[in-house]
Amino acid sequence: MAITRSALPLGSVGLVVAGLALQEVGASFAVLLFPAVGALGVVSLRLGFSALILLAISRPTVRGYTRASWATVVAFGIAIAAMNFLFYEALDRIPLGAAVTIEVLGPLAVSVFTSRKRSRWVWAVIALAGVALLGQGSFGHLDPLGVVFAAGAGATWAGYILLSARTGQHFPRFDGLAIAMSIGALVTLPFGITLTGPALFEPQILLLGAAVALLSSTLPYAFELLALRRLPASTFAILMSLAPAIATLAGLVILDQRFTVVGAVAIGLVIVASIGAVRSARPQPPTEPLAV
Repeated sequence: MAITRSALPLGSVGLVVAGLALQEVGASFAVLLFPAVGALGVVSLRLGFSALILLAISRPTVRGYTRASWATVVAFGIAIAAMNFLFYEALDRIPLGAAVTIEVLGPLAVSVFTSRKRSRWVWAVIALAGVALLGQGSFGHLDPLGVVFAAGAGATWAGYILLSARTGQHFPRFDGLAIAMSIGALVTLPFGITLTGPALFEPQILLLGAAVALLSSTLPYAFELLALRRLPASTFAILMSLAPAIATLAGLVILDQRFTVVGAVAIGLVIVASIGAVRSARPQPPTEPLAV
């Protein structure tokens, strides 16, 4: 069976938004695992289960690729591992909404430096104002080390955006994502097992880890990979401005992490910026069918 990418039910923009929602709900569940296995243990579970799921679904081949293709997918896998490690270390120290607010500065930087339209600067500035406002007094005192980890996650997130798009160009369907996720898992699992010990393999921990992997990695990354084959990197990056709003709401509902009226105003700003980015996006020409 074959369908065109333009016929996907949610569309490229819908895929990005759905992926963000799932990712932040999964991050909220991950926080509940920190007391048992720590941040690195959660990263190991998330990437390990995500790799297994994607390998089973895509069954990627490892033959017929160039050195450039392998260099891209290896770099993508390392970026996934680094981004997850830094983000969960931040999440272990500061609220979910604050961590994502700081992290999203990375994608915003991508939107500024890759954009060719002057209007993108307007939406980027509005989104940046919202991100800055969301971090001002909305979550109380923030651990400085947590802020550093969140900023590092933002830098690696910017690399993830660019490398994900390139991986989608080199590898068909989800093959590149499956290989990259496996590389990320191989990088983190030895550390997670060594530092966490037997607790990592308790049945309830494994079950929760599998749920976090599905919500936070497998589905969101697959949605984003599909979207990045149609959306410009700059448009995708500004859409990431929705992340602080979604993360703050997830933290409020699931983790009871409160924020102020200032936070609500900031959420409105990032939503306005995201809508503006979508409206100003240049229509993409029809693309080849996507086999499913």
